[in-house]
Amino acid sequence: MTRRLFGTPFTLTDILRPTSAAHDTSAPDDTLQMNEDDFRAFYTRTCGAVWAYLARATGDRAAADDLLQEAYFRLLRTTVQFESDEHRKNYLFRIATNLLHDRHRRPRLDSERLPERDGGDIPATGDLAKQTQQRTDLQRAMARLTARERELLLLAYGQGSTHEEIAGSLGLKTGSIKPLLFRARRKLARILQS
Repeated sequence: MTRRLFGTPFTLTDILRPTSAAHDTSAPDDTLQMNEDDFRAFYTRTCGAVWAYLARATGDRAAADDLLQEAYFRLLRTTVQFESDEHRKNYLFRIATNLLHDRHRRPRLDSERLPERDGGDIPATGDLAKQTQQRTDLQRAMARLTARERELLLLAYGQGSTHEEIAGSLGLKTGSIKPLLFRARRKLARILQS
């Protein structure tokens, strides 16, 4: 699934163009670390995973679209020197995680909203009711976890990230991921059983 940043064709200069009239647009923008082709290739490789992470964490496709846009915008504006594409990807997930934290700090009006269902075969009525109930139970249980526990579980099991990737995305030590995941899984299981 490929998503288009901002919904319309764009260039990096369009995205990064300041709105201030006082800015001299004739001077080159030194903040870019990637040319446009490299950015498009990186975006194509990473946008699906980042969007899925954001959609699962928020339960809202529109919010995931907005956060995805903001994450790439912030990535483009950073002055961090990346060692590799993997480092850049981990940094992008860290930006997305920080945006989620910011979002959780603000009150949400739609906290009970369920994620929209993708297309595909429509299950039988009994199966649909059971799946809806399970999804609702899981969403409510996930809401009772801390933001870090949710992010750990989503990155590990929703995205299939390695412990090193999770550590890079969340700014934690790699050695701490295994016990943190264990505790988060155990807590989620307790919540679901009660």
